[in-house]
Parts: sequence; C-alpha cells; structure tokens
Amino acid sequence: MINLAGKFIVFDGNEGSGKSTQAKLLQDRLAREPGSPQSLFVRDPGTTRIGEQIRAILLNPDNDEMAMRCEMLLYMSARAQMMAEVIKPALDAGKLVLSDRFVSSTLAYQLGGEGLTADEITAVAQVAIRGRWPDLTIILDMPTQKSMDRVLPKFSLFPDDPEAGLQKDRIERRPIEYHERVRQNYLAQAKADPPRYRVVNADRPAEVVHEDVWRVLEGLR
Repeated sequence: MINLAGKFIVFDGNEGSGKSTQAKLLQDRLAREPGSPQSLFVRDPGTTRIGEQIRAILLNPDNDEMAMRCEMLLYMSARAQMMAEVIKPALDAGKLVLSDRFVSSTLAYQLGGEGLTADEITAVAQVAIRGRWPDLTIILDMPTQKSMDRVLPKFSLFPDDPEAGLQKDRIERRPIEYHERVRQNYLAQAKADPPRYRVVNADRPAEVVHEDVWRVLEGLR
C-alpha cells in the first residue's frame, strides 16, 4: 500500500501532455485501493473563486500586452490564494492533493522572460506558497510538436454560455519554438532536483503512462 496521506503531488509538462488525465486516472485507482487517503484535485491557476478570475486574465488572448513579470506575479497570486484556501487545509487534514501544474510551470514558461531568473521566481514562490513545496513533481514529457497537436481550442471568457466561441488561450498561441524551450526547462528542473522530480514518457497510451506513474509513487517515501 502506498502511503500518500498528506502528500502534495504535481503533474506538470507541456500543453497537451495529459496532466489532468493522469491525475484523474490516479484518483480513480486510489478510490479502489483499500485504505487510500481522500484525494483532492486542483488546477493551477484556478480552483478558488479568486484564482479562477486570475486565470481568466492570464489566459485571455486579448491581453497580449501583459509583461512577463506581471504574468509571473499573477500566477503566484493565484497560488497564494489556493494554498491558503484549499491546499494547506487539505494537507493538514491528511488528504492527498493532486495538482495540474504548480510553480514548476512558472520555472518553465516564464523563466528568462524579461530576464527573469530561477532565483527570482523561486523567491516569489516561497512567499506565495508559504514554503509548502510539492512532495513530488511528475513531468509528463513528450515531443513538443506532438503535444501541441493535441491542444484543442477550449478557452472562453463565457464558459457557461453554450453559444460562446472557443479558442486557444494566450499561452497556447505562442510559437512552437517557445514551447520547445518550455519543454527543455522542465527537463532541466528534473535533472537539477532528482529527489523531488520524476520524468515520465507521456508519448504513449494513457493507461501505459499511468502504470509508470503508479510505479513512481510506489517509490515515494
């Protein structure tokens, strides 16, 4: 039996790499495992009322003028609210928290923009999340073009309106060269901090990827 009570696990990686799919498969499997802790799924940015408003600002394609440092700080603001309102209370209650993205995303997507360094991003994150870093970050890795080919238009400023048109969000619209740099930034993070990161090949059927994820968690202490 894997002891995941009070653990904070992040699924991260490029657009279309299967983060929410793998989190859901894990949740479903744990629900069938006797003695497994209650699990909670969150998405970053988002989950809280305030976080969802910040998410809409960040992903709105109309906000092309947004500076990279503004972008970074908005992501951290959403995380600060989610940590205070949702993640920390759940962890304190012994629940397993599964997150679709977290600080590792900012260290991949915003790193280098306007000269942003990893030290600057990490320092802001430390304040935002009150030092509660994930116990493990699983990077779902696959060739950049393949991951981007999976991305379907899904952003809408009016998600409750069935007549509202869907489009790719502001980040998804960036060129393939940008997303390739993002992928390399993820891999560099994992290489620099092997105790807290694992890379899983996501370029396979979801069920096969899930088995690798399960094996990774079996080794978590």
